[in-house]
Amino acid sequence: MGVGDGMWVTVRYRLFDSQGEAVEDAERELTYLHGGFGSVFPKIEAALAGHEAGYATSVYLQPEDGFGDYDAELVNLAPRAEFPEQLEVGMTFESLGDGEDERNGIFTVTDFNEESVVLDGNHPLAGMALRFDLRIIEVREASEEEIEQERRMALEGDGGLDLGGLLDEAESASPLDRSRLH
Repeated sequence: MGVGDGMWVTVRYRLFDSQGEAVEDAERELTYLHGGFGSVFPKIEAALAGHEAGYATSVYLQPEDGFGDYDAELVNLAPRAEFPEQLEVGMTFESLGDGEDERNGIFTVTDFNEESVVLDGNHPLAGMALRFDLRIIEVREASEEEIEQERRMALEGDGGLDLGGLLDEAESASPLDRSRLH
């Protein structure tokens, strides 16, 4: 059975940067509903369409096809007093932006001192050209209920599957799971 709209697809993948260096140490597994639900990058869906279990390919994504260009305006300085005492570089915080100047999103602590904290709202892979080495493991038809549930989640902005991996928003969501990371 080939990959098509309304099919659950399970793939194993490895992720590499443009120099061929592994971004993650281990192969990851991802299951998604094929058909434009926003769960994976469109170029990956297109590369897998029509193929069956066992098919392997590499998909190259430029920043605009993946996590976007790096945006220096998403780097902010915040008062240290607004953060927990046990602060570490790499911790992530969600901003719900209740002021005019504030942005919604996930921000990563990139540096801090006694007075201030540097927060980066870019996705950790923003600005990077990437290569996904993919292998289809399984393809099965989705039920009408599963399709409707994915459609509702996509419309609510919660499309995609929480699959573990590289990023916990920078460490817990799969890099293929684009809707949870933008």
